[in-house]
Amino acid sequence: MSRSVRFFEIIQILRQANAPVTAHMLAQRLEVNVRTIYRDIASLQASRLPIEGEAGIGYIMRSGFDLPPLMFSQEELEAIAVGLSMLGRSGDAGLIEAAENVASKISSVIPNNNSLDAQLHVSSWNKIPVSNTQPEALRDIIRQEVEIDITYLDLQENRTQRTVQPIALFYYIDVIVLVAWCKLRNGFRHFRIDRIKHWAETGKSFAKEARLLRQKWETVQKQ
Repeated sequence: MSRSVRFFEIIQILRQANAPVTAHMLAQRLEVNVRTIYRDIASLQASRLPIEGEAGIGYIMRSGFDLPPLMFSQEELEAIAVGLSMLGRSGDAGLIEAAENVASKISSVIPNNNSLDAQLHVSSWNKIPVSNTQPEALRDIIRQEVEIDITYLDLQENRTQRTVQPIALFYYIDVIVLVAWCKLRNGFRHFRIDRIKHWAETGKSFAKEARLLRQKWETVQKQ
């Protein structure tokens, strides 16, 4: 998480809090050490943000502070509302929690005459099969750009062991698919994550090849 993003998160947490928030609580939420929070708070206070409090007691945001409004049209707000709601069908707990946080952040800074509470609804019905392979774990692997070994069971119930280089996740209505360069087949393959029976990191990075692999895959998709 970059420093600027962390500043924004601290401001949001303090604005929404009903009681003083300790540095320890902020550190846990943002997954950093307490010293980093102390430095961030000092920097925000030096920038004349109305943050009051001290180490060991907690911090509050003085009333009256507000962020600049986000200028969304009603159509844009409705698109956001539907898009965030549809993430509930993915079964991806990490994305669902993130969507709730996004909705909360937007609601806290949009003008009062706008709203995310559009009269549009998304079905909560979800056909995506339950999987032991969690999509949020795969998203982290994709960001790290490291190879993984997988045990895969195809639709004909054939079991194979493969070493793959994950580059993307595809969220379909009824399944989530991992896109990867498969060393066994020497080509791009799509793996349903509910059919990945086991996976583990190999410890080998493919960061140097990752960008080229993504470009190559996107070119193949367009053909």
